[in-house]
Amino acid sequence: MKRLFIISTALCAWMSIVAQSTSTLFDNGWQFTRNGKTINVNLPHDWDIYEAPDPATGATKEGGGWYPGGNGEYRKAFKTPNAEIVRLHFEGVYQKAEVFVNGQKAGQHAYGYTPFTVDITPYLYRDKRLNMVVVKVNNSEQPNCRWYSGSGIYRHVWLQTKGQQYIDEQSLSVTTPDIHTVNIKAEVVMKDGGRKPITKTLHVENPHLWTPDDPYLYHTTIEAEGDILPVTYGIRTIEYTAEKGFLLNGKPLLINGACLHHDDGVLGAMAFDAAEIRKVKLMKEAGFNLIRTAHNPTTRAFLDACDSLGMLVIGEAFDGWRTAKNPYDYSTLIDSCYREDIHAMVQRDRNHPSIICWSIGNEVIERKDIRVVTTARKLKQAIMEMDNTRPVTEALCAWDDDWEIYDPHFEVLGIGGYNYMIHKHASDHQRDPKRVMWQTESYPRDAFKNWQLVRDYPYIIGDIVWTGLDYLGESGIGRNYYEGERPGEHWIEGGQPDWHGAYCGDVDITGWRKPISHYREMLWKNSKDLYMAVKEPDGYHGKIYQTAWSVWPTWESWNWSGWEGKPIEVEVYTKAPEVKLYLNDKLIDTKVVGLNTEYKAVFTLPYEAGTLRAEAGGRSVTLYSAGEPTALRLTSDRSVLKANGQDMAFITVEVVDGKGNVCPDATIPCEAIVKGQGSLLSFASADLKDREPYTSPRAKTWKGRALLVVRGTQKKGRIQISIKSALPTAGLTIESVAATK
Repeated sequence: MKRLFIISTALCAWMSIVAQSTSTLFDNGWQFTRNGKTINVNLPHDWDIYEAPDPATGATKEGGGWYPGGNGEYRKAFKTPNAEIVRLHFEGVYQKAEVFVNGQKAGQHAYGYTPFTVDITPYLYRDKRLNMVVVKVNNSEQPNCRWYSGSGIYRHVWLQTKGQQYIDEQSLSVTTPDIHTVNIKAEVVMKDGGRKPITKTLHVENPHLWTPDDPYLYHTTIEAEGDILPVTYGIRTIEYTAEKGFLLNGKPLLINGACLHHDDGVLGAMAFDAAEIRKVKLMKEAGFNLIRTAHNPTTRAFLDACDSLGMLVIGEAFDGWRTAKNPYDYSTLIDSCYREDIHAMVQRDRNHPSIICWSIGNEVIERKDIRVVTTARKLKQAIMEMDNTRPVTEALCAWDDDWEIYDPHFEVLGIGGYNYMIHKHASDHQRDPKRVMWQTESYPRDAFKNWQLVRDYPYIIGDIVWTGLDYLGESGIGRNYYEGERPGEHWIEGGQPDWHGAYCGDVDITGWRKPISHYREMLWKNSKDLYMAVKEPDGYHGKIYQTAWSVWPTWESWNWSGWEGKPIEVEVYTKAPEVKLYLNDKLIDTKVVGLNTEYKAVFTLPYEAGTLRAEAGGRSVTLYSAGEPTALRLTSDRSVLKANGQDMAFITVEVVDGKGNVCPDATIPCEAIVKGQGSLLSFASADLKDREPYTSPRAKTWKGRALLVVRGTQKKGRIQISIKSALPTAGLTIESVAATK
């Protein structure tokens, strides 16, 4: 059966000023109390990330990165708005939130990853008294997550005001029966509580279609009863068949995807818009064209960034279902909450052109119980109630010989998700020639063979690696280890207490792209890129052991002191037909490169300090042996911040020698000082063994690098940043300017 979906999408503009309805950011001026201590905080806030990961006391265990969890309470005083209806909209609270206004319970929400809205109108004072909102957060039932969740009001809060009649923004739906027709639908909530449907139809003569390379968005409004709702949409078509593969706007597209957890690395779970946008940019720059939001709904800002930057998305609802993976996970909530949580995800996210598929689950434990098919149908039905324009997928796996028994489960899905099981494709295709597949998780080291499968078999429409970015929690997955360190995988009993995060990403938590990232990007695009890195010699720091999700430790380094005269391997990635390698301007060897070499040229040579240069296809790339560290180099991703209290700068700190070369072995203790109209939010390296709190002003460089994150205030002025160490103090200045709406 041919499956064709033509979708156009709309984005809810929360901050727009409209005739009656308004939505105002409610993040500033909260008091936070935990363990008897009260501090002032501005949201987003994650109390876990202010702590050091501690295997001795961390209630979240190895899955959560050894962080404490626990209970916390937020309170804020505010004036009663001049409006007939007042609501608080929470983008995400982890987890089990209860909302009280002036001492009365106004609402609650259990799942930590979906948004929820509380009508606080009946509880407000109508005189001059200030209202008090209290949000109690219970993340004490541990462990409840297989990765780092964070704790608290970690996403935005909005104060919404409305008249007696208003357009319900959650009802907004934009579809296109054809690419020339845009149907906008919504509902007006009436004074008596009833609902009236409203529609607006637009004709688009020459549609500018949305693609990852050209993410064009249209803007309009829908109006009714004095209320106005901004509408932003993109027009694009998707089609997927076993015969043609995946088509975007009628053209074949091979999907090179990355799984991402929700945390922002050094910021923990705090979901600042600037950090969410940066995360999408990092994945875009790494060559990915799709992100799977493993294993929960992501943020509004993240999807806005995917829309505007051009990134396809699989929106995922849950990790597990009825059988527990952890004692207090979603299995304790599913029967009472699944429709509410799926509806919350789909209603908020269905109007994003970036989303091409919904996912209902991941590696569910009860997969061998035939009743799991009934659960899958119920979850799919809950999605279809809100959006029937996209396919539904699910990530299935098997850690034994049973696989064909899942055929009835696959029949529920529009696209079959394979976690590490795509080697079953040929026999599956023979049994079910119409099944469309993608590998929803794959091992990083299998980049070449997975790219080749997608290229060669149209019914395999994509590969989605685990993972695009390093992340907190699942402590030790992707690690290599040396003789004498605790052996085994991350899941062994007792975990890997030396680690508090996952090192399986193509990009580390500071934003540095590992060599595997450059290799993967080169495979998936018709690239003239040339990249060179050096494999760490086995025995240089100790005998190297790999784990399932690891790749061999490989670095942009020609500093291997003590290894002089011993063999060392250099890898060069290119689609040029031939590579020449020079050491200190002497030709070492020439290698032929092609499909049979997996587009790698591997050279073995005796190590000698100096200059290593590779040439191919008219391009060259060079690694230098760095000298002794002489300075710190600070590079900010921006020189100007908006004075809105939410904007931030990501500043890379590098240890360099006298010629400006990064010193790849430098471990330098540093202290960051931020003055003026900014504050230090995080200072850390990519070393997932370092237990210094990420929000501390102290950090040690790792592999010659660290990352400083500075949050601006709401005032204009300058932000002075300095880094002190045994090297000369380094500094830079960032301007904070008036924010524009």
